[in-house]
Amino acid sequence: MKIEIKSYWSGSVLFECEIGSLKLALELAVKRGADLQGAYLQGAYLRGAYLRGADLQDADLQGAYLRDAYLRGAYLQGAYLRGADLRGAYLRGADLRGAYLRGAKNLNKFTTTPLYILKDQPEKIVAYKLVNSENVGPFNGGIIYEIGKTYTEKEANTDEYEQCAQGINLATLDWCIMEWKKGYKILMVEFTKEQIAAIPIGSDGKFRVYGCKIIGEKNLKELGLE
Repeated sequence: MKIEIKSYWSGSVLFECEIGSLKLALELAVKRGADLQGAYLQGAYLRGAYLRGADLQDADLQGAYLRDAYLRGAYLQGAYLRGADLRGAYLRGADLRGAYLRGAKNLNKFTTTPLYILKDQPEKIVAYKLVNSENVGPFNGGIIYEIGKTYTEKEANTDEYEQCAQGINLATLDWCIMEWKKGYKILMVEFTKEQIAAIPIGSDGKFRVYGCKIIGEKNLKELGLE
């Protein structure tokens, strides 16, 4: 049976083969490194599909049946997953930045990021804040962060579906290193689990807090950045 995987945007064929099902065709496309950005997969039956490392950026997966699918390392940035059944899907390490997950069925958020460990810490927690040379956040600046000072944001956004929103945005050390540029600094930040406003579903290392204290600055040479 000839199976075609088409583009949601243009209708052009992204991948085609003679095989028994769309699930098998998709797995073969991933295995062969096919460019599946924007693939139209609405309502597709993909139970148990092995899609590790699949590039499904902007793919339309609305209503797709992805139960028990293996999506570790899959690139799902901007993918539309409303109504998709994700029960048992292995999503750890999947890039879900900008993915539309509202309305996804059986989504276990605890499988999408290891950051939920923060919620179980009994005492003060240390994370990191990336700032520019003026000690201001490089993406949505405004606050000048100084060592020894405490900062609060009572109106921090608590929506777990929002990757970046109002609040004091902190991150893991590896995220800060990946986003670091010449002149930037990485500050050490202290807070408690009660001060966490939101851990975004599928976060790549960022989260928001209501308040924190700046306790120090990382040595960039020790991190291999200078």
